[in-house]
Amino acid sequence: MSRIGKLPISIPKGVEVSIAKNVVKVKGPKGELTRTIDPEITVKVDNGEVVLTRPSEQKRHKSLHGLYRALISNMITGVNTGFKTEQEVVGVGFRVAVQGQVVDMTLGFSHTIIFELPKEIKATATSEKGKAPSLTLECADKELLGLVSSKIRSLRKPDVYKGKGVRFKGEQLRIKAGKAAAGASK
Repeated sequence: MSRIGKLPISIPKGVEVSIAKNVVKVKGPKGELTRTIDPEITVKVDNGEVVLTRPSEQKRHKSLHGLYRALISNMITGVNTGFKTEQEVVGVGFRVAVQGQVVDMTLGFSHTIIFELPKEIKATATSEKGKAPSLTLECADKELLGLVSSKIRSLRKPDVYKGKGVRFKGEQLRIKAGKAAAGASK
């Protein structure tokens, strides 16, 4: 079941991995991350690689083995290179601006939406003439970045008829035809 868990994770230069009991700490140029691991899964650092082992072939142990291997791999990638998401704000009059850790958005409501970001996330907003305004979020923690970017998207999900709203860059939307297309087919 877990072939991923058996693969060792190579540690790049400039990244330190330390293990104390069942807590894994990863420190690198982009920051420091910690995660508590299930006590049944053992984690060791050997020859510049992180190796995880499971106690038995039970389904639970196999799934935890793969899960924690993926989480530790994401932690190492995050502190070394970081993660990034890009979102577009599509719609007439829709705007986005960033002041420090606060994102100020105009999304077609009667009021502006003010969204405060966690201190770990860095945000930049760009708006070019002829293109939809975009919001770029960067963070070392992939889990936190995904959570925050999905929360921002949920403030105004893309409309199924016109496509207006907050969407991820490159996201494919299925646009419905609407009732004008139903009358044309008769």
